[in-house]
Amino acid sequence: MYCSQRQQGEPKDWGSELFEALKAAGGKAYSNYAVGYNNVKVDEATKRGIPVGNTPAARRVPEADVFMRAGKYQGWLPTLFIGNLLQNKTVGIIGAGRIGAAYARMMVEGHKMNLVYFDPYPNTKLEAYIRMYGELLRHHGEPPVAVRRVDTVEEVLQEADVVSLHCNLDATTTHLMNEARLKMMKPNAVLINAARGPVIEEAALVAHLKANPEFRCGLDVFEHEPAMAPGLAECPNAVIVPHIASASFWTRSGMATLAAANVAATLSGHPVWSKPDNIAPFIERPLTSLPAAAPSIVNAKQLGLTIADDE
Repeated sequence: MYCSQRQQGEPKDWGSELFEALKAAGGKAYSNYAVGYNNVKVDEATKRGIPVGNTPAARRVPEADVFMRAGKYQGWLPTLFIGNLLQNKTVGIIGAGRIGAAYARMMVEGHKMNLVYFDPYPNTKLEAYIRMYGELLRHHGEPPVAVRRVDTVEEVLQEADVVSLHCNLDATTTHLMNEARLKMMKPNAVLINAARGPVIEEAALVAHLKANPEFRCGLDVFEHEPAMAPGLAECPNAVIVPHIASASFWTRSGMATLAAANVAATLSGHPVWSKPDNIAPFIERPLTSLPAAAPSIVNAKQLGLTIADDE
């Protein structure tokens, strides 16, 4: 058996001469230590009865992109930007509402991850869905996934390999992720903030990123937006984007429709939509047939506004 890795510089082709030498030496199999095998003359191996293998792999895209643009790439290496797979690990969700539940489902279905979540209110629909998905996996001979709601944020942080924040911003969640809680996470964990910037104490996060190079974070929002905490931009283990989580044509046009519908319905004296977690009728129907209601008025209760009857 012979295993080959492509070295820095141009890869050496494995053709008739080398496969003949391998066969003469008693070689029975060949495997390229890479995903691609364009440097291997497979037909020459086949002529000599030698199986050819390759190695599908994972990747760390953002850091590698910067590396490439800086002109540092000199050729493939087996240890270059090695990352961790998410398959069969644990995703933690803090805030399992509509968005948090959707993210949880993507991670569970996409990577076969187990789910642990904290929310003051159980998401029984999400739990039932994941248990059914786990049974589907079991039926097909794959390890099932599990779901569990825990009593504290700390339990999520200690157990999860990936933690995603989807909580509301209020007095109880401002600086929810502070120095003490960051230290509770696994040293190679990933923290995603899909909530609001001040949920994370950004200065503490910068210090944690610098002290723990295997810890990573993804931020779409910032504590003092649009400014970032000093040092954050220099952290190679942080992926930072300018508040673009909703930046698709479909989502942004839907947001515009909802905003206009709120104002139009209020001025027309219509009641407030009774199901703010289900606003699909406002964005999936033609403008001429929208419900006669304001889709989402956050202070409707305080103002004593009328709530629409269920459709």
